[in-house]
Amino acid sequence: MEPSPAPGGSESTRLVSPRERGGDGGGGGLRLKSLFTAPSEAPPEEPKSVEMCLHHCHREPTPQQGLTPERLQARRQLCAACAVCCVFMAGEVVGGYLAHSLAIMTDAAHLLADVGSMMASLFSLWLSTRPATRTMTFGWHRSETLGALASVVSLWVVTGILLYLAFIRLLHSDYHIEGGAMLLTASIAVCANLLMAFVLHQAGPPHSHGSRGSEYAPLEEGPGEPLPLGNTSVRAAFVHVLGDLLQSFGVLAASILIYFKPQYKAADPISTFLFSICALGSTAPTLRDVLRVLMEGTPCGVGFEPVRDTLLSVPGVRATHELHLWALTLTYHVASAHLAIDEAADPEAVLAEASSRLHSQFGFSSCTLQVEQYHAEMTQCLRCREPPQA
Repeated sequence: MEPSPAPGGSESTRLVSPRERGGDGGGGGLRLKSLFTAPSEAPPEEPKSVEMCLHHCHREPTPQQGLTPERLQARRQLCAACAVCCVFMAGEVVGGYLAHSLAIMTDAAHLLADVGSMMASLFSLWLSTRPATRTMTFGWHRSETLGALASVVSLWVVTGILLYLAFIRLLHSDYHIEGGAMLLTASIAVCANLLMAFVLHQAGPPHSHGSRGSEYAPLEEGPGEPLPLGNTSVRAAFVHVLGDLLQSFGVLAASILIYFKPQYKAADPISTFLFSICALGSTAPTLRDVLRVLMEGTPCGVGFEPVRDTLLSVPGVRATHELHLWALTLTYHVASAHLAIDEAADPEAVLAEASSRLHSQFGFSSCTLQVEQYHAEMTQCLRCREPPQA
């Protein structure tokens, strides 16, 4: 018996037959080999795939810190518009006082409401960056919606007060209007509102959702990120400013009439009355969307039936129930559902495919899907039935 080096540099021992030593060993004897290899170093572990580590249920490896690019843009827009609003509001207060014009003061009051709503929106944007907690498990996203609601409510309150003052002036004619000061101030107010509307305007791709007009961007089917729908607070402020702009044009027309025909001073309260009503009407779309979000209704532009059919089209899915669709903001849509699958289906594959389709086709920001085995008695279960039409 003699030592011999083994492959890989480790020493081993083997039995060598006489034939290997040069003899026949009795002729035709079998050569017996016994190889005992000393334990070598264990092979290095293969690094785990990063993709596998990041898979399970999150599309992004880490939560985003701070404001999203969309909200950073919203903050810049609101800050710029708020600065412009403060400057011209002070000018309108002075001009309205010098002109003794209720219409000018009405416009200044609307600008004051604009400032308050924009400050509330900026606060809600900051608040929405706070991380989720065990009490606020969804985070603070809905503060943006509450800021938009505060903007609308503030306009309704201020407009109600000014409508009352306009009605009092129509009943009593003991007031005097300085036509020159009113005309100058009204002209500046129009320029101010045009500037704020330009700052707050959210440009985007052409929209095509029928009667919804330009309120929503289409979500194309297929892979890719959903198109942004615009920040709710900026949209509310923009609609707010459009109402003020409409009133400013009315005040400008009334000031021109009063400047050349002082006996028609009733145009001042009349313009306040008419255009305040128009401003209230301009808040209706924003108020409708805000209430829909707060009532946890199905997001605008997302239908119950298309989402259900998309889930049923996933290979292996036999039925779906407990399907719920809602939104934290106009751009943060959430879905949850139970998926009943065949016994032979792979639950992980079904979960990954269903989540991918909901995100790519409908733009859901968060999806919670429960996968379970399909049973025939599910068709008779009252809780597994679809909700009726509204």
